[in-house]
Amino acid sequence: MEEISHDNGSHPARRADGYDTVGSIETNVADGFTMVAVGDLIVARPLMKGRHPGFDAVTEILRKGDATFGNMETLIFDIRSFKGSPQAEHGGAYHISLPDVGPDLKAMGFNIMGRANNHTLDWGLEGMRETGRILDESRVIHAGAGESLSEAGAARFLETARGRVALVSFATSFTPMSRAGDPAGEAPGRPGLYALRLAESIVVPPMMLENLRQVRDSLPNTSPDYTDLNRVGLAGVTFKSGEKAGYSYEPDAGDVADILRNVRRGKQFSDFCIVTNHCHEPGNWSQEPADYEQSFARKMIDAGADAYVGHGPHQLRGIEIYKGRPILYSLGNFFYDDLRTPVGADMFALYGKDPRTDTDAEVTVDEETKGYPKADGFVGALAAPIYYESIITVSRFEENHLAELRLYPVELGYAERFANRGIPQLATGSQAKAILERLQKLSEPFGTEIALENDVGVIKLPDGSR
Repeated sequence: MEEISHDNGSHPARRADGYDTVGSIETNVADGFTMVAVGDLIVARPLMKGRHPGFDAVTEILRKGDATFGNMETLIFDIRSFKGSPQAEHGGAYHISLPDVGPDLKAMGFNIMGRANNHTLDWGLEGMRETGRILDESRVIHAGAGESLSEAGAARFLETARGRVALVSFATSFTPMSRAGDPAGEAPGRPGLYALRLAESIVVPPMMLENLRQVRDSLPNTSPDYTDLNRVGLAGVTFKSGEKAGYSYEPDAGDVADILRNVRRGKQFSDFCIVTNHCHEPGNWSQEPADYEQSFARKMIDAGADAYVGHGPHQLRGIEIYKGRPILYSLGNFFYDDLRTPVGADMFALYGKDPRTDTDAEVTVDEETKGYPKADGFVGALAAPIYYESIITVSRFEENHLAELRLYPVELGYAERFANRGIPQLATGSQAKAILERLQKLSEPFGTEIALENDVGVIKLPDGSR
């Protein structure tokens, strides 16, 4: 057996002949490596040349990252030459951006992006492919969408002066027909996004579960399952017993295994691996992550991820430091420049609008204030200040360990008129304090302490915890 030598823990284990062991999961970047991460990028137009107060200070922070990450939650193409169409199944809206958004994001400082989310196929495969083409031309690395499951799930790599960065991007919140698949025999693969499927259960008190069991058993043409007395299936919904009512999720074991393999592979070919998850569950209303996510995120870190970045619910969730690596459960909206046009005929119909007399903007405002139609009404309204407040995270690594995580609060101009809101500027004073105090409270359950220093949140790791 070959001898394995170990150093002080700041570098991967090395064999006696000098080569790294294939299974090493240690961070391996030059001192000062910085990851800048933000949440959802919902942006319709190029912004760098516009009149946007305070935006220069934001881009100054973005440009300081070796790896600057955001979740690409829109499609980029020119509607005048576009050959696709808005799909009957969409992620709640038809997000669309002008072609100049690609190079504009690069100019801001973004160089690596996740693509897997509930809007990946709003405009079909044509929209997915054209977005990828424009990001490629803009020299922005992107992951999470592809021509097959293997391609969508594969890590993509960013070369930086302080180390090679891998990105694995997937989503638990997605439209069912957008999930990518691999070929099988003569059947070809299916283009789409990299998905982590979740089985949802509704948790109810034991007495209520018994009532549901009686309802199920009284219905005709049912086949009761008595092997699990703590669960009841009724009308396509699974209920399970618990002390507190709520929602519970179980990740698909096959999807988890595939993601773990891709994370392991990504780290084997890089110095720093980012894992990113687009997760709305249990809903945009929740400031707490879904019950599966903490153990799942920790598995990602154990497999080699150096950072876990969450987004999706359009508002902040807490921060955890696990084994000296950041787990960011949701970074909220970074851009909410939602001037999408056109929105598609189905969106007009959903909100009772007529494209001959009503405008795209009136449809979008209705969507934001009412939410999304459900059988019993509208849910998920996003027209509230909390959805226009978020943070820029700056993680700095020294001696291959997270040394400091700085949190810059931003506000997106909720009070502005519709055409001007959604563009970030640094929050100051009482607003900065309120955003950071909310994040302090959300992070307390994870044992994370955030200090406030001049309108900036700071998480410092003592030497003994690195």
